[in-house]
Amino acid sequence: MSTTNALLRHLRNDFSAFELDEAHVLPNPVKQFEVWMQQALDAKVEEPNAMTIATVDAKGTPDARIVLLRGVDKKGFLFFTNYDSRKGRALHKNKKVCLNFFWPELQRQVRIRGTVEKLSPKASTDYFKTRPRESQIGAWASVQSQPMADRMELENRFVDFEKKFAGKPVPRPEHWGGYRVIPSHIEFWQGRPSRLHDRIAYDKLRSGKWKASRLNP
Repeated sequence: MSTTNALLRHLRNDFSAFELDEAHVLPNPVKQFEVWMQQALDAKVEEPNAMTIATVDAKGTPDARIVLLRGVDKKGFLFFTNYDSRKGRALHKNKKVCLNFFWPELQRQVRIRGTVEKLSPKASTDYFKTRPRESQIGAWASVQSQPMADRMELENRFVDFEKKFAGKPVPRPEHWGGYRVIPSHIEFWQGRPSRLHDRIAYDKLRSGKWKASRLNP
């Protein structure tokens, strides 16, 4: 452990790939996010849509996990999950969330704070239809976040649902669907040398407009 700690203490990178200046960002942070996401796609960042989502449950206990961004619209950021999962139960009790994207290849990070709303059943069904069939069946087979005896239990349920839906489309389970994160704060972080990083943060005003400001690193 002491060797590991010694390595961790001295593990560091100096960032110098890009700069971020107030004069070069868009007035709308959602549009600015789309620009950065496209650059991440162009740079072939591995899973650029992977994001950490942090929630707080009814007892005030925080939790975080990785989910995949599946869309951006003018209102916010879309993802899909099991409504009965631990995150789904937390979101039912407390709609405040934080998202975090980290693209080390570009030395960039985006942090988003906001609240969630459920997507319409139609929107969830439309997306569900685009998923691979195995993933559709998996949504039925997994009682997400609940204990199980062993992996065989899960695989047996998968086989059972394969048989149930054989030869026909897999319907979307009512317990599975989408959320939209409606942002109130979005921060863009660009790594710079000597830990003097660039940070541009946007806060949404009551008028609905966004105010951008530079933060100390």
